[in-house]
Amino acid sequence: MTFRTLDDASDLAGKTALVRVDFNVPMEDGKVSDDTRLRSALPTIQRLRDAGAKVALLAHFDRPKGQRVPEMSLQPVVDDLERLLGAPVRFADDCVGEAAKTAIADLDAGGVILLENVRFHAGEEKNDPAFAAQLAALGDLYVNDAFSAAHRAHASTEGLARLLPAYAGEAMKRELEALDAALGNPVKPVLGIVGGAKVSTKLDLLKNLVGRLDRLAIGGGMANTFLFAQGIDIGGSLAERDMAETAREIIAEAEAKGCELLLPIDVVVATEVKPGAETRTVLAREEIGADEKILDAGPLTVEKLVKAMALSRTLIWNGPLGVFEVPPFDAATVKAAQAAGQLATSGAITAVAGGGDTVSALNHAGVVEQMTFVSTAGGAFLEWMEGKPLPGVEALRA
Repeated sequence: MTFRTLDDASDLAGKTALVRVDFNVPMEDGKVSDDTRLRSALPTIQRLRDAGAKVALLAHFDRPKGQRVPEMSLQPVVDDLERLLGAPVRFADDCVGEAAKTAIADLDAGGVILLENVRFHAGEEKNDPAFAAQLAALGDLYVNDAFSAAHRAHASTEGLARLLPAYAGEAMKRELEALDAALGNPVKPVLGIVGGAKVSTKLDLLKNLVGRLDRLAIGGGMANTFLFAQGIDIGGSLAERDMAETAREIIAEAEAKGCELLLPIDVVVATEVKPGAETRTVLAREEIGADEKILDAGPLTVEKLVKAMALSRTLIWNGPLGVFEVPPFDAATVKAAQAAGQLATSGAITAVAGGGDTVSALNHAGVVEQMTFVSTAGGAFLEWMEGKPLPGVEALRA
């Protein structure tokens, strides 16, 4: 895929860059509790500053639904951003109008200002052309560095990109290149791991992947639905029994398209989900008690999955293999993640992962830094994997 990046922008000195960032960060007691998203924006901000541009940051926070909600102001983010950037960051009480225009005009070249929550205006989520035009009037160019919001056709993610010269920021560029390497133009063979609770929430994803991957491993509660669909007694396990026919259709489609489906061979069961619960490991086709629940994949399943990784050149991972938040049901996810991390570190595979639970699971396994790329974008990552066009990305195509 081809999209415009800051490498395509020239003569930035003295210009005002409107930069869409994702500062929808977790807060505790009015303070930023996780500054990951702030740090991810630093390379783009610094590159623009070094080029002599004024940097006006656009972002949303929470869901004020077009109203000015003081508790959802972005102002508390300023101190942490200043600390990370090592430079002053101003704040404007609005993202459009005279307040924003005057504050930007007062900036020196290389100066940075954070504009107030774009979702304080109803026109943002409606992608209202008039609101997008108000935003555009503040700058000379637009930079989208918020892949996590790129699946939304909002004024600051899509409408604005149609009104000014538009470019992908450094974080956006890295994300798009990693995802292209995983699904767009991957080195084959490609293995996918999809876990999580429900087939129904990842139906589009599974249908897209079976036509694009060489192997697809299914884990978590989703795997229980597939086992049930094959006539296997899963006891009291979490499953969408009404999705059995859909699961059988996906199995048939995978076979028709030459995608090998990897389902659990053995499973870890218990009667309750609690730390240190008493468990037993059984073959998936063996008898599981009516009061027992499948809560993790077993060692034979992990062994087969690790062998599949070793036969692959590209791995794309979304979702855990079991209830990883509650040990001992984290064992399969941790072992598989550590194997993926080692293969990625050695250069044997390109390993790209994403989705909320996935990031948490890989952090739990201690392998985030070993993976080729880990996306923190939830909805946007999933929609990309589903093969859906992302409005914020489409607007950046060269």
